[in-house]
Formats: sequence, structure tokens, C-alpha cells
Amino acid sequence: MANATTGTTTMRALLLDRPGAPSTLRVGEAPIPQPGPGELRIRVRACGLNPVDVGTASAGNSAWRWPHIPGLDAAGEVDVVGAGVRGFSPGQRVVFHGDLRREGGFAEYVVTAADVVATIPDGVDAATAAALPCAGMTAYQAIHRRLRLGAGQTVFITAGSGGVGGFAVQLAHRIGARVLTSTSAGNRGAVRNLGADEVIDYRAEDVPARIRELTGGRGVDAIVDTLGSDSATAGLLLLVHGGGLAAIAGRPDWNAVPEFTTAPSVHEIALGAAHSHGDAVARSHLAGDLAVLLSLVAEGSLDPMLSERVPLAGVPAALARLATRHGRGKTVYAEDAASGR
Repeated sequence: MANATTGTTTMRALLLDRPGAPSTLRVGEAPIPQPGPGELRIRVRACGLNPVDVGTASAGNSAWRWPHIPGLDAAGEVDVVGAGVRGFSPGQRVVFHGDLRREGGFAEYVVTAADVVATIPDGVDAATAAALPCAGMTAYQAIHRRLRLGAGQTVFITAGSGGVGGFAVQLAHRIGARVLTSTSAGNRGAVRNLGADEVIDYRAEDVPARIRELTGGRGVDAIVDTLGSDSATAGLLLLVHGGGLAAIAGRPDWNAVPEFTTAPSVHEIALGAAHSHGDAVARSHLAGDLAVLLSLVAEGSLDPMLSERVPLAGVPAALARLATRHGRGKTVYAEDAASGR
């Protein structure tokens, strides 16, 4: 079926021919996808870049057909409304966090289930909206749905200058928690501006020792760990009795804590798994939580941390930089990026 507006059957897209590094991605042509019942086709204007894009490209997925189009966080306008979909119409500005088993948003068009889509409010452009889903909702679920952090509690957030870390710092600060975070010295000011109360230079300081010093030896009520299993395991030893840890990038080793001592709780955050392992309620959180973040951005109380817009051809190099985990804020593919298409 051709596109009703242009009459064409193919679109420009970023293609992965086989599992590989970001450098193996190429710009090419792909068939324009068609929405089925319960789905929307979206004309993509922007798509966020995330570390998961690098990991899944390298590993591949048994559900993919080749070549595959990556990109989980797409924003644009509704182009076609599938059968049975209510509440959406062509031209409506929307954004969503996609199902990694499906074709993604580094393309001119993408198809998604309608029940995970949020409407972009006035005053928020597509690139800003695309900066939010994966990192923003991961932080939101960690802070609000899983840890249920409250005012007056102390939280330690690793990598406060990164995507998830930066959103978590802001969300924790908004509810009145005391926010401790780690980053490099060059990012100290930026992280303080996001709402961090104490910033630890992980390159120059002993992070656990500094946390104990800052808390008078008590430890922290909660931890958002974005680094991996080793970091999360070390974090368990910094929690007060009954404290909680949200693991973003790997589970901790429970054996680090003797049974029936500090009794920590561990919450694994697997945002995208709502598509593959969640029910209708879990998928509704993808739309609802994103709507909350969009409203906060629209009212000026949440910084989307959009640091770079790149054209489609610039995505592979930007993903390679992202893989080093030393960047700040969010990078987004934007159709109107100044450096060209």
C-alpha cells in the first residue's frame, strides 16, 4: 500500500543488516509500515537515542527481520489510525516508547500499539518530547512507582549527569528528598542545577566513604543505580534498614547482605518489558507516566536535558559516543537537525 499523501511505498530509514556496533548502521530505503488493528502509524519527526539502542543492536533480537530499523523513542504526528483505535486522529502530535521487538523510529514512519502513546502538549516540540520516554520514564518508575521516595528521605543516584540519572535527580528533588549523586568534576555544576544537594566526584573520591560521611554513617533510604550489577551490589551495603534499590542496568548480588539484617528491597526496572511481559495496566503506565513528564516539561518544572540534535546520518556516531557513558543529557535524532538530513 502506498502512502496516501506522497504515493510512495518506501521511506528513508537507518538500517542494521546484522547484529553489530553503531558504525555498522547505514541510511537506506525500507518499506513504509502499515498499521494493524489497535495500532497507529506515525510520521516521525524525532527519535531519542538511548544506551539500549547500542546494546540491542550489538546482540540482535530473535523477533527481528533483517535489515532492522532501531530507535525506541519516537515523536511525530499520527499519519494513519488503525481499526478499533479511539482517541487519536491524523495530524495529532504524539510520542511513545516502543517495543524493541518491532521496527523502530529512526525512519520516516513507524507503527506502534496505540495504548502506549501519549499526546504532546502545546509548547513542547517533537525533539524535546523524544528526549523523554526511555530515560525519563525509567527514572519516574524508579522514584515514584517502585521506591516510592518521600520528602525528607535521602537518595543516592549514580551518574547524575546521564539521561536516567539526570531525570531521577530532578524528580527526587521535586518531592523534597535529599539528593546525593555521583558524576565527574566537569559535570558538578550541571548536576547541582538539576537539584542535587551533594555531588561526589567518582574519579577523585571514595564514593561509599563519602556517602557515609554525608549521612553521618547512617546510609541512604534509597538508591537509583544506573551503572550495573557490581555498582548495585555495592549499593546494597549503603542502605539503611528497610531501604530500597532500583536496579536499572543489572541486578545486585543478594549474597552481599546477610539474611534478615538490613532487609533491603530490590526493584528491577524493565520499562520496555511492559510490551512483552506486561498486561494492559503495565502498558497504560507507558502512556500515563509519559503524559506526566510531558506536562512537567510544558510547565517548565522539568528540564528535558536535550543537549544535542543530530540528523539521521549522524545517529551512528552519536550512538558510539553514547556507548562510552560519559555524555551529558540527551541526544535526539531530529528531522530538522541543522547539520542536514
